[in-house]
Amino acid sequence: MPVSLLKRSSWSKINQQGRKKNKFRMAGCQKWKPVVVILSVYCVLAVLNILYKIILDEGTSRLVIITYRLTAAAIFLMPIAYCERRRSVNVKLTAPVLCSLFVSALFGATLTQYLFLFGMQCTSAAFASSFINMVPVLTFFIALLVRQESVNLRNIAKIAKVVGSLICIGGVVLLILYRGIPLNKAPYSVPSSNNANNNLNFIVKLSSTQRWILGSISLVCAMLCWSGWFLIQSKIGKRYPCKYTSTAMMSAFGALQSAVLCFAIDKNMSIWILHGKLQIFTVISGGVLGSGLCYVGISWCVEQRGPVFSSAFSPSIQIFVAIMDLAFFHEQMFLGSVLGSILIISGLYILLWGKRREESQNDFTKSAEAVPCNGSSAPAIEIIHVSNSGRPS
Repeated sequence: MPVSLLKRSSWSKINQQGRKKNKFRMAGCQKWKPVVVILSVYCVLAVLNILYKIILDEGTSRLVIITYRLTAAAIFLMPIAYCERRRSVNVKLTAPVLCSLFVSALFGATLTQYLFLFGMQCTSAAFASSFINMVPVLTFFIALLVRQESVNLRNIAKIAKVVGSLICIGGVVLLILYRGIPLNKAPYSVPSSNNANNNLNFIVKLSSTQRWILGSISLVCAMLCWSGWFLIQSKIGKRYPCKYTSTAMMSAFGALQSAVLCFAIDKNMSIWILHGKLQIFTVISGGVLGSGLCYVGISWCVEQRGPVFSSAFSPSIQIFVAIMDLAFFHEQMFLGSVLGSILIISGLYILLWGKRREESQNDFTKSAEAVPCNGSSAPAIEIIHVSNSGRPS
């Protein structure tokens, strides 16, 4: 064989090997991209929780924060919603859908955020973030009550969901009823009453134990509203699948509801004036980043890896907030909060494992039903095996 042909063949082999390596690298990047995105999203949400705590302690009205945040979110999502609507010409926005979106905004935006901010104002950002991990569990319990879920104690996936829910509820009870010894020497910060509004003065007058209990109850109620919102939103999604349009309209309805409530409770116009760059930055970034870009990022991760993947990383919010709280603000941490958080996170992962297993079992069932019965069971077994692994054998 001539030398030139040998050189060409060797160069082609090297190029093929290089292409294979690039493909493997690209596949690895694609595999880790959802992880990076979801961790970045939850880190942004953790920073926003810290900022909300700071401006709440400065005396900013909770309803004013919610109104500005939802207004910024609606303005940010409108161009995306417009492009989505142009692609979905056949989908009609009917009066029943608008009424459902109004109710969805009341539970998912106005009440949830108001109760969460009140609970965080009474306690701390790290303590409030631990309650976010309850949402899948409470959604499961509410779905049981409205008979959207069922319990079969002969199915290990159903048993895991029940056990995980009970462990999570036990962690919440421990969080509320047991504070334990402080794990650091930093004093519990009490909001200053200087230039504060009536809501803040009310919180300052409460004792530390009263703030703890009232804040815990408010946070549980906030998570109940949020869990109920998921069930409402799932029904809206079936009738109106344009998710960005529905989110933009829900944000607009929530801003309107919060503004009406704020005017009804406090008619002092001075509370609407934001003082300082931090307050302005927090409410705008809360809408654009928290309710805008973060929602887009979570939706993308759900499309790429499924809802269980996104829920599995939700405890990272509490971890990020706790690290920032201890490093920058020296918030006091108690033993009961740590033990309760461990129980909640453990219960969450048990429930998510059960949910993942249940989805796999449902895939098996659908694959088995799709196989035609020819009198032989071998083809059915082969198709079920392919559905489980996700790769053709």
